[in-house]
Amino acid sequence: QVQLVESGGGLVQAGGSLRLSCAASGSIFSIRAMGWYRQAPGKQRELVAVVTSGGSGGSTNYADSVKGRFTISRDNAKNTVYLQMSSLKPEDTAVYYCNLRNLQVYWGQGTQVTVSS
Repeated sequence: QVQLVESGGGLVQAGGSLRLSCAASGSIFSIRAMGWYRQAPGKQRELVAVVTSGGSGGSTNYADSVKGRFTISRDNAKNTVYLQMSSLKPEDTAVYYCNLRNLQVYWGQGTQVTVSS
């Protein structure tokens, strides 16, 4: 089993920044990807950003809505993935979920991000 613990959510004004962290523990092996998804009220969960594992350090992928504003990074030694969010907008308000994929898919409990206008 894998446990994912998220932190860093909160309330911020539009234009502000937040940094989310997700620490993985447990039976961690052959990680294919770690990433962040979000779900706003009344909407489906959507991909925000993902970093994949690979021989050249992997690759990153972002939703178009966050490109240029959000940066995902991963500390392999700490089994932790980060999401640096800048220039936040009210439409970024959502519950943000950490995701890990190896042979299975694991989710964190979610952390609320609220951006006020």
